[in-house]
Amino acid sequence: MEERTSVNNPQIKAISKLEKKKYREETGYYLIEGFHLVEEALKSHVKYREILATEKALAQLSSLPFDLDDDKLIKISDNVAKHLSSTKNSQDVFMTVKMQQPGQFTFTYGKWVLLDDLADPGNVGTIIRTADAAGFDGVILSPQTVDLYNPKVQRSMQGSQFHISLIKQDLADAIGQLQNADIPVYASMLDQNAKQLNDFAPVPQLGLIIGNEAHGVSTDIAALADEKLYIPIKGQAESLNAAVAAGIMIYHFS
Repeated sequence: MEERTSVNNPQIKAISKLEKKKYREETGYYLIEGFHLVEEALKSHVKYREILATEKALAQLSSLPFDLDDDKLIKISDNVAKHLSSTKNSQDVFMTVKMQQPGQFTFTYGKWVLLDDLADPGNVGTIIRTADAAGFDGVILSPQTVDLYNPKVQRSMQGSQFHISLIKQDLADAIGQLQNADIPVYASMLDQNAKQLNDFAPVPQLGLIIGNEAHGVSTDIAALADEKLYIPIKGQAESLNAAVAAGIMIYHFS
C-alpha cells in the first residue's frame, strides 16, 4: 500500500482535477466520496483505479466484506483528504471509478425516465435515485442535461448509478426507439391537450419525459410524445419542483 501525504503530489493533483468535467472526459474516470458510495461500487463490481483513505477510514474500510487489492489502496493524510473532498464533513474515503457510458444503446423494453435538459444536479441525482427505488430500468439524459458525473449529482444518486442503466443520448432518437418497440412515451407538461396524471393507469412499459426546471419539456420533444400529462395543483403554489413531480409520476407508473 502506497501513501500520499502532500496535496502537491502529482497523483493527488491529478485526482483532484476530476472535480472538473474536462478532466473526467480526458481520463475516463470520476471521483466518488464516502463509505456508502464506495461500498455500493464494490458491491456492483465496477471498474476502479484506486481507493484513497485516511488511516482511520482504512480501518473502517477493512471491515467491509470485500477482498480489496492492496495495490489499489492508497493511505492519505487528513490534509490530502480535506483537499480531495467536495463536502464540509468528509468521510475521508474516495474511489476513482471508470466512466461507463455505452456508445450505443437500444431501448427494447422497460420503464425509462427521459431528462430533457435538466440543469440542477440535485434534481437529476434525486430523479435517478427515485427511478431506481421504483424499479425503473433506467434514465436517459439529453446531451444538455447536467453532467452525470458532477459531484453533486453523485451525492444525490446515493449509489443508484450502479443499479440502473444511465444513458446519455439524443432524446428524439431515444423516443423513436422506444416507440418502435411499442413503448408509449408520455411528456410531463402544462398544455391545453394534457391530461391529469390520475387519468392514466399504470402500464408495464413506458418512457416518461421530465422537462427543464425553468422551461419545461422543449416544444420539439413534446411533439414526439404519445401523450401529455400533468399533476393538478390543489393549493396556491405555481408549480412543483422537478424532482418532486418526477417522483410522484414515477411511483404512479411503478
